[in-house]
Amino acid sequence: MKHYAHPCEPRDPHRRHSDSRRLGATAVHVSRLGLGAAPLGNLHSPLDESEAAATVDAAWECGVRYFDTAPHYGLGLSERRLGAALAGRPRARFTVSTKVGRLLVPNPARTGSDVPVGGFAVPDTLTRQPDYSRDGVMRSLDSSLRRLRLDRVDLVLVHDPDDHMDTAIDQALPALAELRDQGVIGAIGAGMNTVAPLMRIVTETDVDAVMVAGRWTLVDRSAGPLLDLCAERGVSVIAAAPFNSGVLATPWPSNDAFFDYGPAPAAVLRDAHALAKVCVRRQVALPHAALRFPLRHPAVACVVAGARSAAQARSAAHRVAEDLSPDDWAAISAVPLTFGTPAAIPGSTP
Repeated sequence: MKHYAHPCEPRDPHRRHSDSRRLGATAVHVSRLGLGAAPLGNLHSPLDESEAAATVDAAWECGVRYFDTAPHYGLGLSERRLGAALAGRPRARFTVSTKVGRLLVPNPARTGSDVPVGGFAVPDTLTRQPDYSRDGVMRSLDSSLRRLRLDRVDLVLVHDPDDHMDTAIDQALPALAELRDQGVIGAIGAGMNTVAPLMRIVTETDVDAVMVAGRWTLVDRSAGPLLDLCAERGVSVIAAAPFNSGVLATPWPSNDAFFDYGPAPAAVLRDAHALAKVCVRRQVALPHAALRFPLRHPAVACVVAGARSAAQARSAAHRVAEDLSPDDWAAISAVPLTFGTPAAIPGSTP
């Protein structure tokens, strides 16, 4: 495999990170790599407090200045841990996004664990109540600020409003736009796994950014039309879940690899193995290509990857810091894909 300079050298804490990119026309900036904080909320399995703090510390040391969380992640645990880990750092030096649309309320039907319902290894003393109303947005954001120990959030995203699109467009996003116009928050948008609703939001509302999870990756490029629309309208894209839940997280995907939180379909595995073969031939690690791929589209401001250890945070930063060569991308772009909506890799000539 190719070797690159380590990206975790000390940086001037008073200088904005050189890799930062602006969201839309706002003053909010994000680093090319954002730390996804769902694992800090005990996604799938427990993570102890010290390892959660060490993960954020390692990301910071490597230049990561954008951190994404949500009330959904661990029923508030992710926000609390992220807030604790960032406490004491210069507030002007980092960007935090959280989400609205799911209020945390007391759970009247506890089973002992959130894993069966939400996928997080935490006690289910709380439950998620969908609420995309104006009042729900205000209540959710107020609670998030308390958990994060912050007086402001830089970016607020409406979280997965698939079944509540009209309310999200008529109430949630206008409420966030008012807060943005008042200077209470810096930027607004929506975060989803589905492309068509995000295209409607970009078309019908005044958002600064959208987060699309798992739909602009090496094996699923179905968000291509969304990204082109965002580029036309000056809306920034945050590409999350670049590993598609695991199928692109290792140099050679296992046959029981996950894709979008479930077993990978046969077509996805075939495509992933075909991409891995080319990466092996080019002496490029598949996860490296997976992390760098989203950044090739001009609409993409950053890629967000989750990490549950300091080593994973450092590895992601190492890979995002160095691009592949044009010949590498040309070879990867030439791989015929069968899943989703295959699209050519921007800037590549197969």
